[in-house]
Amino acid sequence: MSKGTILKVAGPLVVAEGMRDANMFDVVRVSGERLIGEIIEMHGDRASIQVYEETAGLGTGEPVESTGAPLSVELGPGLIKGIFDGIQRPLEDIMSKIGNNLKRGVEVPSLDRNKKWHFTPTAKAGDTVGPGDIVGTVQETDIVLHKIMVPYGIEGKVKTISEGDYTVTETAAVIETADGDKNITLMQKWPVRKGRPYKKKLSPDKPLVTGQRVIDALFPIAKGGVAAIPGPFGSGKTVTQHQLAKWAEADIVVYIGCGERGNEMTDVLNEFPELTDPHTGKSLMERTVLIANTSDMPVAAREASIYTGITIAEYFRDMGYSVALMADSTSRWAEALREMSGRLEEMPGEEGYPAYLGSRLAQFYERAGRVTALGSDEREAALSVIGAVSPPGGDISEPVSQATLRIVKVFWGLDSSLAYKRHFPAINWLTSYSLYADSLGKWFNDNVDDSWTSERARIMGLLSDEASLDEIVKLVGMDALSPSDRLKMEAARSIREDFLHQLAFHEVDTYTSLRKQFLMMSLVLSYYDKSLEALEKGADIEKLASLASREAIGRFKYVHEEDIENEYNKVISSLDSEISRVLAEKEAD
Repeated sequence: MSKGTILKVAGPLVVAEGMRDANMFDVVRVSGERLIGEIIEMHGDRASIQVYEETAGLGTGEPVESTGAPLSVELGPGLIKGIFDGIQRPLEDIMSKIGNNLKRGVEVPSLDRNKKWHFTPTAKAGDTVGPGDIVGTVQETDIVLHKIMVPYGIEGKVKTISEGDYTVTETAAVIETADGDKNITLMQKWPVRKGRPYKKKLSPDKPLVTGQRVIDALFPIAKGGVAAIPGPFGSGKTVTQHQLAKWAEADIVVYIGCGERGNEMTDVLNEFPELTDPHTGKSLMERTVLIANTSDMPVAAREASIYTGITIAEYFRDMGYSVALMADSTSRWAEALREMSGRLEEMPGEEGYPAYLGSRLAQFYERAGRVTALGSDEREAALSVIGAVSPPGGDISEPVSQATLRIVKVFWGLDSSLAYKRHFPAINWLTSYSLYADSLGKWFNDNVDDSWTSERARIMGLLSDEASLDEIVKLVGMDALSPSDRLKMEAARSIREDFLHQLAFHEVDTYTSLRKQFLMMSLVLSYYDKSLEALEKGADIEKLASLASREAIGRFKYVHEEDIENEYNKVISSLDSEISRVLAEKEAD
């Protein structure tokens, strides 16, 4: 254990001398108050330490002590429903111990050491086990079955294992290895900056269904995929992430509030326990882990928070679960990185961000993926990462947005002009993209309808054509358009207002199944195709634009899932009869 003394204090950065025996990324305790910090730079016997707590009042000559271990998280029962800060300190336990104001130097274990969990073995004495093998389970919440896995690096025969109630530190099993007996507890530790291992990475060819039409139909994300939601203030990043957390087909949700406003984080903490999980009918918190690191918390802990969150997410992925991680927002994390880089006097890159910004972002996002987890039972699992980006003034040409776009494969570009028009989700269909769309097309064709990809392509084409025609309309007016172009504008308006616009707070419209999404696309395209055919026969564009069945197409989003097939047939039948009537009137004239 290396011990030194403080030489310099510069905000959250402390330089200590006499630390020659310490290592990079060791966790240290600073001063008599035992503030927690991490070594981020070494020069001879001098260590630069980022301190995760307020450093006011620290002076030179005070002691610094290395723990000899990197910053790690405790992984075990008690994570679900937990609310932690950026370095996995349990905020609710701290509040019950010292009150509402977080004091520095508080030492509280991340997982409750007194609570007993009922352990049910799935392995028996004499079984040969290796890293990642499941030896037992704990029913952590009504929804989540916590699987107790053999820690990485341990391989051998189960010597003893017994059912019973254990705390996270008590021995539930003993494994006989070549290096002697190893005790297996319900908890294991893992360094946050190192990705947890897996057996094999799989191709992302299954969609993460979200029930949000603009995402699933136009810009889908794969299970194990990575997506970015950049957008200016007030454009709906947080609500979009809440919708994804609630409705995405994920077994576990990890939500990281990284440098967000305190009142916004308070909303999350208040809302999530009250939200009903649509998949189980229980509280959404029963499958959620929250990392809360608000903008007024120490900046260094913000830098660590996304690693803490993704390590917890990887742990549940290793159990075989599909995990969705929301990081809100990586811009605040990058600002913390910039502040620490400036205090280290490193050469700044673009806009003052460190030169290694892009590689750090890549290290974070690359930990996502669909994998075969370690263990003999070939568990398939996925970790999908969705990061919000808050570019200053909504300018996505700034470094964090650009570095993120080079890494992620899905870009949901939020547009303040759409938000001001009350069009939510305010995802701009002209600037957004998904590089998974083609590879996921086969899955949609096989599992929803074999014309899914062709209908999606036509929808995108109509929206693109509308943007071009809109320029002409602005210059010379709607009357300058040909009837067929006017019909394109009407069809595109239906797509925008009836399909892409979705009410997060409406009990039916908040979630749309893939089958219903397909029928909605089919209705708009049926209107377009049938009207175009009628136009060619001489029908009046004004009458086609004002068909009564267009209102029924618009209301289809509010139809309950069990009624969609009947309602679809009714609308199509109504559309046919109305167009026939328009053509009959034309012939009569």
